[in-house]
Amino acid sequence: MAQDEHRVYLLRHGTTTWSQTGQHTSRSDIPLTVEGELRARQAGQTLTALRPAGPVVVLASPRQRAQRTAALAGLDDIVTEPLLAEWDYGDYEGLTTAQIREQVPDWTVWTHPCPGGETAEQVTARADDLLARIADTTSDVVLVGHGHFSRCLIARWLGLPATAGVRFALDPAGITVLGRERGVPQIVRANIPPWQQG
Repeated sequence: MAQDEHRVYLLRHGTTTWSQTGQHTSRSDIPLTVEGELRARQAGQTLTALRPAGPVVVLASPRQRAQRTAALAGLDDIVTEPLLAEWDYGDYEGLTTAQIREQVPDWTVWTHPCPGGETAEQVTARADDLLARIADTTSDVVLVGHGHFSRCLIARWLGLPATAGVRFALDPAGITVLGRERGVPQIVRANIPPWQQG
């Protein structure tokens, strides 16, 4: 396979009760909702339609919402990858942005610190470590993870600061495809929704 044909598929986990309410979820191991499980299965159909047949490396965050999404999507030989864990929100775990802004006006994860959690620099280093790990993979790679960290991966793939992830949407069970054109990293497709029948 030519290097320009090698692609990375970012699959965000399906819906959880906390993703529905906007609560920041990193370390908390929240399960998928019934709808989240359905969307995970549909995301598998989307991946099948997007990917050519052939070998694939599948890495998933340790959190059950990502592991379950990978399994329901029909992915095989899933390897747990701690580097794919969500941005650690520290003291803001379980809080919504509106709740945090009661204490820190204008707060966003992209512009302000998370006390007791990860800094943007730490998230950048983690994203870079993961991208370096898969750089020499000769087959396609599917990374099953989370919203904020996957968006950081997109930014770092393009050579942008991790905080530029704010510019890329990735909905629950959505897929973004990363590739290269003549060696130049690019977004091939962005935030593809799970396939829905009817």
